[in-house]
Amino acid sequence: MSLPAQRRAIVSADDFGMSEEVNEAIEIAHREGILSTASLMVAGPAAVDAVRRAKKMPDLRVGLHVVAIEGKSVLDLPAITDEQGWFGRNQLRLGVEYFFRPHSRRALRREIEAQFRAFDLSGLTLDHANAHKHMHLHPTVGKFLIESGLKHGLKAVRTPLEPPKPVESTETLGDRALRRWISVLHHQLSRAGLKTNDWCFGLRWSGHMTPERIQGLIPRLPPGVSEIYFHPATGQNDMMRRFMPDYDPTGELAALLDPAVRKSFGRANVDRIGWGDL
Repeated sequence: MSLPAQRRAIVSADDFGMSEEVNEAIEIAHREGILSTASLMVAGPAAVDAVRRAKKMPDLRVGLHVVAIEGKSVLDLPAITDEQGWFGRNQLRLGVEYFFRPHSRRALRREIEAQFRAFDLSGLTLDHANAHKHMHLHPTVGKFLIESGLKHGLKAVRTPLEPPKPVESTETLGDRALRRWISVLHHQLSRAGLKTNDWCFGLRWSGHMTPERIQGLIPRLPPGVSEIYFHPATGQNDMMRRFMPDYDPTGELAALLDPAVRKSFGRANVDRIGWGDL
């Protein structure tokens, strides 16, 4: 009789460095909850505070959250950012520019390399990389992330593939289109020899990863490695209200701290791991 396939999970948080409220929640969720991994915005308004906190938490694994949309840049290049050095919010327009405009591509390559260099200068060890709003699914962003990442010791990259059944949903046209973009990313990662996860949860419930939902999700996780990612914060500042007005970051923090959620992993025989365990 064959044994059931192993199920493993990486519990992570995005937007480390976006605000002190986010940083505080990540620290609490790591020290008191189940959070093992965070992704750092190196040009975020609270990046310095995030690095300071991370250095006091040696077991917190930190990776680079590459920003190429809806966030602050490192180089403030006018070809791809506004007068304040911020990337735009229109994903379609940015995607077209990154693919078809040579000067935008050159600027994007320089910016992503600068973000990896800034991570190096932080003194933190690079655990993984992904991109804000999953922009690394764009073949140009993914290509530059991988190229720069390999020069800086990158070993693992997120694949944002969320199967509908565990989150009690049905497959949509968007899911089928997403799989096509993911196939491009998988090809890029395979050629580069980089590791990735099998599944990713946090897309449909983004901003609303409540304790009840996570308790229900864990027993339904599919075989393989699942990343379960969150956007926790102890509150919302003005910038967060602007970019994610409908998010419930305190509810997501509650899920990471809930003892019943922690126990669910053991009851479901799901091992909690990190990217370095792949």
